[in-house]
Amino acid sequence: MSNSGDMKADSARGFALLGHSDQGGRGDGCQVMVSNGHAFVGHVFSGGFSVIDVRDPRRPETVNFVPAAPNTWALHLQTHGDIMLVVNEFDAFAQSKTESDYYGVPVTETGSHDFAAGIRVYDIANPAEPREIGFMPVDGKGVHRIWWDGGRYAYASVAPWGFTDHIFATIDMSDPAKPREAGRWWFPGMWTAGGEEPQWTNRWAFHHAVVANDIAYCGWRDGGLVLLDVSDAANPSLLSHRNWCPPFGGGTHSGLPLPDKNLCLVPDEAVGDNCADGIKRIWVADVTDPTNPVTISTFPTPADVDYAGKGGHFGPHNVHENRIGSFQSSDLIFATYQNAGVRAFDLTDPFAPAEVGHFVPPTPKNWTDYRPGRPRVNHTCDVYVDANALAYTTDFCGGGLHILEYQGI
Repeated sequence: MSNSGDMKADSARGFALLGHSDQGGRGDGCQVMVSNGHAFVGHVFSGGFSVIDVRDPRRPETVNFVPAAPNTWALHLQTHGDIMLVVNEFDAFAQSKTESDYYGVPVTETGSHDFAAGIRVYDIANPAEPREIGFMPVDGKGVHRIWWDGGRYAYASVAPWGFTDHIFATIDMSDPAKPREAGRWWFPGMWTAGGEEPQWTNRWAFHHAVVANDIAYCGWRDGGLVLLDVSDAANPSLLSHRNWCPPFGGGTHSGLPLPDKNLCLVPDEAVGDNCADGIKRIWVADVTDPTNPVTISTFPTPADVDYAGKGGHFGPHNVHENRIGSFQSSDLIFATYQNAGVRAFDLTDPFAPAEVGHFVPPTPKNWTDYRPGRPRVNHTCDVYVDANALAYTTDFCGGGLHILEYQGI
């Protein structure tokens, strides 16, 4: 199946559905990148990544699936030019099949099977046939997420043995076939093997960063927002730390810098069904002084439907990250809200962000999430917007790839 057919949105404003792919029957998707006319989708439950030819966005065609090693996640990936980086990490859902064991406890406390841990490097000059050209193994549970936009360094969340959870690492990509770790940073208290003791009782763990002008804007889950100076890749250093958990629910996912406005967008990921972890928000922080970030507003919470009562997760997951070669704007922001679909926001006035469009896909027909008792609702996960303002969205549980045209430009 590889077109929109008779698919109809649950709700839509400002977006038109151009095409849909069930990703070769593997409808679960996490991160999506679009390069060389192809979408690369990392899977949550299907154990690998898929390649979808999207040169005709109305007729996307799945052309390849590359499996991961057993018990291994390959759910996040990055592309630039003819190179793609793919994470390898212990598949927590393969072990426990429960969300509380993944979101609620340190990754080092989850169970263990044989799995691959590290970063795989692929040549995608022929995008339909990714060719592995390198692998950087890491100790511990593996690599969760990477930021890489073609420069010398990539920035990754790694979970080494001896640490409480994921920490920040710089990866030297000067030879793409031989990436190597160049530096690390963690909160004092995370290195328990070194005698440190955490001073927190919730989950402090690096999720991922977006980097601009030698500053890494990091989401640290229940530890909030962290700004690191990465001008010396071997020795990242702390610029500032802001945490609003408690009183708010935590789960800080990432930071998206908007350098021309001296702003940073900070989505807190919703991880509990029926808002058990509270209403999550996308925060707007003024980072004119990166040593003193100041929150000045939040994005409006979708209210066109009772999403809190819909079931599953309601609230932010990720934002389109203004990558090189993609749609780039500091005024028009795209974000995924899980059971509330994908949303577009006008940030012309950063003190008063306003929603200007949304697309909520229907309930997935095919369910790839194998965990028992999960609510059967859409869970829009990631969004990549190309230079033509076409938005590619994935679904965590089985809804496949939606290709949308934003019509507000």
